[in-house]
Amino acid sequence: MASETSDGSAAIDGLLDPEHPSATYVLEPDVVAPLVARVVTSHTAGEHRSVLPFTGAPLASIPLSSPEDVEAAVERARRAQRSWAHTTVAERAAVLLRFHDLVLERQAEILDLLQMETGKSRRSAFEEVGDVAQVTRHYGMRAAHYLGERRVGGMLPVLTRASVHRRPVGVVGAIAPWNYPLTLALAEALPALVAGNAVVIKPDPQTTLTALWAAEVLEEAGLPGDLLLVVAGGGEIGAALTGLVDHIAFTGSTATGRKVAAQAGERLIGTTLELGGKNPLYVAADAHVPSAAQGAVRACFANSGQLCVSVERLILHEDVAEEFLDAFVPLVRELRLGTGLDYSVDMGSLTSQAQLDRVVAHVDDALSQGARVLAGGVHRADIGPFFYAPTVLDHVPPTAVCAREETFGPVVSVTRVPDDAAAIRAMNDSEYGLSASIWTQDTARGRRLAAQVEAGAVNVNDGYASAFGSVAAPMGGFKSSGQGRRHGREGIEALTEAQTIAVQRGVSHGLSFDTLYAQPADRASRLLTTAFAVMKRLRLP
Repeated sequence: MASETSDGSAAIDGLLDPEHPSATYVLEPDVVAPLVARVVTSHTAGEHRSVLPFTGAPLASIPLSSPEDVEAAVERARRAQRSWAHTTVAERAAVLLRFHDLVLERQAEILDLLQMETGKSRRSAFEEVGDVAQVTRHYGMRAAHYLGERRVGGMLPVLTRASVHRRPVGVVGAIAPWNYPLTLALAEALPALVAGNAVVIKPDPQTTLTALWAAEVLEEAGLPGDLLLVVAGGGEIGAALTGLVDHIAFTGSTATGRKVAAQAGERLIGTTLELGGKNPLYVAADAHVPSAAQGAVRACFANSGQLCVSVERLILHEDVAEEFLDAFVPLVRELRLGTGLDYSVDMGSLTSQAQLDRVVAHVDDALSQGARVLAGGVHRADIGPFFYAPTVLDHVPPTAVCAREETFGPVVSVTRVPDDAAAIRAMNDSEYGLSASIWTQDTARGRRLAAQVEAGAVNVNDGYASAFGSVAAPMGGFKSSGQGRRHGREGIEALTEAQTIAVQRGVSHGLSFDTLYAQPADRASRLLTTAFAVMKRLRLP
């Protein structure tokens, strides 16, 4: 699709129409036809026209799926899964490791596509490539360990051999959002596949091409057909998918996540839900301020703030608050905004008019209640229709919408606190608990403070990447920020069923529970009572 030129910029091989960029599709239909053909559709549900966020021009036309198409996709996936489950973990892991190599080799293609579908900067797009490489490498190398037979203590030592086995659930559904469409389409799909499942993905309509590209490259890596299918559409297609699969993974708003959880609960299927966040960053009195300021810029404005773990609340110890703001605000004002498909800009566009409207409403509401703008606060229509300047707000009252609700844009508010205890109270004063950040030169102190924060991941001296990128560790939210975990052992075990197999030895020699219970009742009870007491003295678990 594209290649890198000698100066690191993108070469869009024939995708753009230079003569009429706003009057025709940015992605020529003939070029994207092989991807579009992968959508499971009967062509009865209409089409969705995505747009290029940088300009608002039409990007591509995607055929939509009907509920009947979803049913057909799940049935195809279920048939393919039966034979896939009988392959070895090593065979399945080899597909992931080949996919890892292909994503890195062909990153120019997917970086272009990610930028054109989301409007993000290239460095934010590369975060997705890096994340997928991390996840595929981890599960490609550790899946056999996570999925292997695990011996546990049996009821009676020596006589009882107990083991735990992981079995695939069957077909996993993934409802992926538009903000990180490669990372979040594959976050559960990759461990699900290596665990022996099939996957049906429903991406956001704006970012369907990214999911289709991933499906194409996975097949190139050796994944058999129908094991990863893509359906296209909105909420009704997500609901249809939830009604058919054996586990549903959803990333999105808390309000929608509750609906998904309720529907899944009716069917008694498992869920992995990563939902909203209002993530805090605390700068302690002993923080190295220049490092904290630089880290906060990335934590607040990566992907224009459209990131589930993005920081929206700066909590500053009053001893360093002004020093921090003197360093932080100029860095924010220096961020380069632009539309380039290269590494020349720091921050891209918001993805849609809806996101722009939300950001504008949150900022205007705060200003109307007395907040003060330290940086930004303006719609940058001079760059593109959905651009908004990175914004820092001070003196935001607790009644302001942006003080409590997730903005999901390039807006951060400032709060000052007198000590660590007040900082922890402020950090935990939210219905959400997804991610948090603490900056201190005393890392032991940082760990102690982190243990008091009500969040699924706490980064010390980093904004968000350290925890999210540690893919051997679980990632998920407390409180209204979600249910279940992705990454690590927890992520892959959620996509399997645990089966216990207990084998009793010595039955032919009379060493069985039946023989025991054939004894007079009081004798059997005395024998077992003695056995239990001995096992405790021997500290047998």
